[in-house]
Amino acid sequence: MKTYEPLSFSGRRVRLEPLAAEHAAPLLEAASTARGTFSFTLVPADLPGFDRYISTALGEQGRGESMPFVVRDGTGTIVGSTRYMMIEHWSWPGLPVEPVPSGPDALEIGFTWYAERVQRTALNTEAKLLLCTHAFDVWGARRVTWKTDARNARSRAGIERLGARFDGVLRANRAAADGLVRDTAFYSMLRSEWPDARAKLTARLAG
Repeated sequence: MKTYEPLSFSGRRVRLEPLAAEHAAPLLEAASTARGTFSFTLVPADLPGFDRYISTALGEQGRGESMPFVVRDGTGTIVGSTRYMMIEHWSWPGLPVEPVPSGPDALEIGFTWYAERVQRTALNTEAKLLLCTHAFDVWGARRVTWKTDARNARSRAGIERLGARFDGVLRANRAAADGLVRDTAFYSMLRSEWPDARAKLTARLAG
């Protein structure tokens, strides 16, 4: 499978850096201030948990399956994590009609969580703008996917604010973070839909 060199992205309010083993302690601090919004999200609650979390993510990165990031706010403080994941390179029976310039055919943005103090702020909007800009404008991806527990109204509203379209719910899809069986809500954005979404996100940040 194709692998990619780790990336970093910077904006006015956020910086995304490659996730590394030394980020376990600051990630735990970010996750420990308030955990009330993590009911539907897999966020470790202790240092060994974060060590395993990071080790698993880096293993996936080494296999070309994901690209995990640590998220810093404007002061440089670590406030969460996100990643490119489910990176797809399609097999074509012949030459693709519309080749992808330099990246995967499709990918997901997921495993996103933030400390409560930066949730539902411009930090997340800018982080998604940076990630989508690279996915669509540099890599030339055909589709970006988001998915979340169907019960997670906050997450679903946030995804919809990005301009992603609701694709449907896959019932009994996987184990949920709270130990139940999870129905998963799927959303996506296509390359053709990105220019309009990009303009709206940029305008929102400017406002």
